[in-house]
Amino acid sequence: MALCPARPGQARPHLEVADIFRAAAAAFRARYVPTRDQLKVFFAILLCRTARLGGHLDVCKACGHETPAYNSCRNRHCPKCQGLAQARWLEQRRQRLLPTKYFHVVFTLPQELRALARHNLKTMYDLLLACAARTLLDFGRTRLHAELGVTCVLHTWTRELRYHPHVHCIVTAGGLDDHGHWIPARSRFLFPVVAMATVFRGKLLEDLARLRKRQKLTLEGNCADLAVPAKFAQLLSRLYRKAWVVYAKQPFGGPEQVFAYLGRYTHRVGISNQRLVSFDGDDVCFRTKHGKTTTISAVEFVRRLLLHALPAHFVKIRHVGLVAAANVGTKLETARGCLQAPAPDEVSQPLPAPTRPSWQDLLLALTGINVSVCPACGERAIERRMLPVHHLGSGALDTS
Repeated sequence: MALCPARPGQARPHLEVADIFRAAAAAFRARYVPTRDQLKVFFAILLCRTARLGGHLDVCKACGHETPAYNSCRNRHCPKCQGLAQARWLEQRRQRLLPTKYFHVVFTLPQELRALARHNLKTMYDLLLACAARTLLDFGRTRLHAELGVTCVLHTWTRELRYHPHVHCIVTAGGLDDHGHWIPARSRFLFPVVAMATVFRGKLLEDLARLRKRQKLTLEGNCADLAVPAKFAQLLSRLYRKAWVVYAKQPFGGPEQVFAYLGRYTHRVGISNQRLVSFDGDDVCFRTKHGKTTTISAVEFVRRLLLHALPAHFVKIRHVGLVAAANVGTKLETARGCLQAPAPDEVSQPLPAPTRPSWQDLLLALTGINVSVCPACGERAIERRMLPVHHLGSGALDTS
């Protein structure tokens, strides 16, 4: 089965991740046994916007034109379901931005701990996020004697879809001290990256040893040897001697740049449909970076993408310090006053349900598609009729 190459930039590419999933479903099932969370992601992407999930039929009462529209899976790993969720999330977060510069710091889990993370997803992801946040907050207290505002976002992939857990942190260029004064950070860099890496390493390894002592880690498969205390101690000793990677990018110019960045990163999934180049039924070609591409088998593509399925209900975006939920109405507003910023206007405050933007309005703003207008005659005479849901049977994974 040969499919048309994707066309970069078009709203609905001819080639989608779901096409590859459908073609590789049987071969993938024969070779691998996915976890429950991976299986949920698999089904969601496979069935998103198909008749299996039901939908509606838009009928133009003026010309009779009919347009079927099927329901989205709304799974956070699906490349087709993030646009509206992202738009709503960003509008809620706009009010937490301060009129100051922001820094971008990235904390990476060492390669030696990735196998352990694969067997302890929630535990290791919680640990990675918490240690990154604590490192930044501690440096804020010791170097600036102030409380920073930090937003952490977990990513687990490289551009080639390989497993690479790391945390992107957006950090205020300064903080609020105990007396309610704003203490600015240096203009060129936040804190020394080598020092942050050392502290981050110490926090994570100390907590990891504590988890091992309390038997909170699953040690099986290629991590089974770590069940031997001496082997685990050797791993920790080796990691203490290794230089860890903490990367600090150039600071953002202001809150609007941060807002644009968050729009790209918070709801990003492993790969978008726009990055797909071609699929010949066996191999998938997709863009990586710097104009390069990589080609892998369809089964390997599915395997790699499912590596990044998050545990159910896991929160991958976390706010600490000044931007923590408990501080939004107190410390954050004090900081805003110190920076002489006007409070968020009424438009950015949570609105009553009837006046909140509908999904139709958001879709129009994001894509230019107006679902209230007939695509055939241009009349606003669309009538919506519900379509039935086709329930899945036991052989739902079979796509033949």
